[in-house]
Amino acid sequence: MSCPAGKADTPAHFELITYRQHDSFERTATLADRDDPSAVRWLVGVELARYRNKVKATVAAAAKVIGCSVGKINHMESGRNQQQPAEVTELMRFYGADQADIDRLASLAASAGEQTWWAPWTEVVPDWLRTFVGLEGLAVRASWYSPLVLPALLQVEGYAHGATAENIRVRPDHYERLVALRMERQRRLFDEENPLRLMAIIEEAVLDRPIGGWEVMKEQYRHLLRLIKLGAVIRVVKTSVGPHDALVGPFTVLDFHAAQSIAYVELVNGAVYVQDQDQVGGYTRTVTQLLAKKALTQDQTVEEIERRLATVA
Repeated sequence: MSCPAGKADTPAHFELITYRQHDSFERTATLADRDDPSAVRWLVGVELARYRNKVKATVAAAAKVIGCSVGKINHMESGRNQQQPAEVTELMRFYGADQADIDRLASLAASAGEQTWWAPWTEVVPDWLRTFVGLEGLAVRASWYSPLVLPALLQVEGYAHGATAENIRVRPDHYERLVALRMERQRRLFDEENPLRLMAIIEEAVLDRPIGGWEVMKEQYRHLLRLIKLGAVIRVVKTSVGPHDALVGPFTVLDFHAAQSIAYVELVNGAVYVQDQDQVGGYTRTVTQLLAKKALTQDQTVEEIERRLATVA
C-alpha cells in the first residue's frame, strides 16, 4: 500500500542531527585526520576567482597587486599552487572583500596540511573523483539526492561490492581497494569530534534495486534503519508523487565551515563541480522543496524500509 508524501519533519534549512556513537559501529582505531591540501587549495582558488570576477579585475591587475606573474594567479585560482595567507589577504583587500571574508579565506589557506588522508588509495581513485573525496573530508554537511543507487556513505560492504563490480569504469583489480576506501569514508559519520552530518533523499526505486542480491539488500535495509536510529536523515520519495525538480539527475551539496558551499554532479566519465553560489542555491532549494512537498516523513520512510525487510527476511 502506497504512503502519501508527508510534510517535512526537519526545518526548511534542514539542519541535521549529529550521529551518536553506538555499539554496532564501535571504532577500532582513532579516525584518521581528513586533511587534504589539494582540496583546501581548490576551495581557496574558487573563492579568489569568484571575488576577482565579481569586481571585473583582470588577472594581470591581480598579479600586479602581489608582484607576481599572471601564471601564478592562474595557478592560485586553479588550486595548482599553495596560496600564501599574506597573498590571499592582499588580493581579497584589492577585490574589496569584507574583513570577515578576508580573515576567513586567509585562515583557510593557512590550514592546508602536507599529506592527504586518502593517499593509500591514490592509484585507484580517478582524477575527477579525487577532488570530491578531499572536499567531502573537509565538509561539515553533505546533502545527497540519489535517484538510482544509495549514496556511497550509506552502503554496506556487500552493496558497495555489487555496485562497483558492475561498473565498467572500474578496473577489476581495483574493486577491493575502492570498496575499502568507501568504507573508510563512512567512518567520518561516527567521528565524535568532527562528524559529517548527512542528509540523503532517495527515490523509492533505489530500495527495490537488488544490488549485490537480496541477502545483501536485507543487510542494507537493516543498516539504513540503524543509521536512522542513530540520527541520520534519510527520506524516500515515492514514485507515485510524479514529477519534481530533482528528476534531472543525482547531485550532492557540500557545506563547509570556512568556505562557500559547492554542488557536485557526477557524469559517466567525469564530474561537474558547481561553484556559482546562485546555482548552488538552486540545488539547495530543490532539496528543501523535496523535503517540504514530495518526500515521505522520517517515520514513513522507516515504514517503507521495514516493509521491504519483512518481505525478504
